[in-house]
Amino acid sequence: MKLIWKVDNEDICKVKKFVNENRNPLVEKVIERNVDKKQPFPEKDMFLKSIIMCLLTSQQPSGPNSKVGLFIQKTSFPITYLSVKEQSDISGFIKVLLMDNGLNRFINKIPNFFEKNFQFLEDSNWGLYYEIKEKLSGNPSKESERKMADKVDVFFKGFGSKQSRNFLQSLGLTRYEVPLDSRIIKWLRDFGFPIELSSSALQDKYYYHFILDGFQELCEKAELFPCVVDAAIFSSFDNGQWTKENAIY
Repeated sequence: MKLIWKVDNEDICKVKKFVNENRNPLVEKVIERNVDKKQPFPEKDMFLKSIIMCLLTSQQPSGPNSKVGLFIQKTSFPITYLSVKEQSDISGFIKVLLMDNGLNRFINKIPNFFEKNFQFLEDSNWGLYYEIKEKLSGNPSKESERKMADKVDVFFKGFGSKQSRNFLQSLGLTRYEVPLDSRIIKWLRDFGFPIELSSSALQDKYYYHFILDGFQELCEKAELFPCVVDAAIFSSFDNGQWTKENAIY
């Protein structure tokens, strides 16, 4: 048995109109970074920054003026490969940094996850980093993106399907695989998505794939990359707060 996603002209017009109406600095940044690929492959420092960002944004506000947003926007970001590697207590180091920036939610869990992920990278000689570089540099296929997103989900603690895709997208490496968060779920419901949507069900990898397939089909028919539509949806909830300076996600 097969499910056929049917996208009509009205759907296509609605998506295009929505993106045009929400073509803000964050959307422009995603087009430049993820679609046009106007940046080199991220170094290890950016890899670690994206790991902490994903852990922080998993279950707390992440708009440009939120505590998480302001922390991630720091010019001299305090979490670097060298600053972490020299720590005897990585979890304690991260915990102090987060508390100093008013990020007290999940204050024990997030540092612990970060330490485990860093230790995994070190113990494997950053093998996942180099595999991602090999598979996702340039213009990877939808299939390549999905395989790598699922692999990140397997190896990184505290991630799941959503944050594994947030991680790769924030690094500018993916166009098709996007994080299905509460904003997209609400948008899809309002749009008239034909499948019942459940945040808890999205924790299942195969249900996540299934819903994402439908979203990707809608974007393809509208001749838009999913990452661009995702950026328009995500930023539309923040009431025009995105600027060129804070569009760093």
